[in-house]
Amino acid sequence: MNGQLKKIQQQIINRLRSGLNPRLIYHNLQHTLDVMKQAETIAISEGIGNGHETDLLNLAAACHDSGFLHTYKNHEEKSCEIFKNEIGINLNNAGIEIVCGMIMATKIPQSPKTLLENILCDADLDYLGRNDFEPISKNLYKEFIDFEIISEQDNWNEIQINFFESHHYFTQTSLNKRNFKKQEHLLLLKAGTSRPS
Repeated sequence: MNGQLKKIQQQIINRLRSGLNPRLIYHNLQHTLDVMKQAETIAISEGIGNGHETDLLNLAAACHDSGFLHTYKNHEEKSCEIFKNEIGINLNNAGIEIVCGMIMATKIPQSPKTLLENILCDADLDYLGRNDFEPISKNLYKEFIDFEIISEQDNWNEIQINFFESHHYFTQTSLNKRNFKKQEHLLLLKAGTSRPS
């Protein structure tokens, strides 16, 4: 990543560090940093080397949840607005549209159309197929309760089962690396042995 883009990326990270609501215990800076790391790993595995595409992917990963600085609902649209008006102003229109395409693709249900969008979507939900799924899931549950996305009366396991069954990884890398463990988590959810505390 060239010096100017690296500086832009660091500005995004600094804004998230100082500006995100501390009640965001899932959609926090740690999540963004994790998505950036996973996106880079998946991109390398998918054959995307260091270049302009990788730079745009890194920017999209850093910025994909910046909308949470202002809103919870439709944060993807706000993230694109922030990128277009404040962050990506030195990029050409094509670069801005590629980054916003990646950000919007992460909106649930995910709808990627390009390899870069596939990569960011898989990086965003990488944890579904990892060993740290349960603690991350508990943070998402607590955040959803706190922001009244769900109520405590809702069946969180059932919500997760429905989400797991509708979700799929898009890149061959994530299918190979994460799908088996994701299916194990689904079986545990169906057995009712994975519960928030």
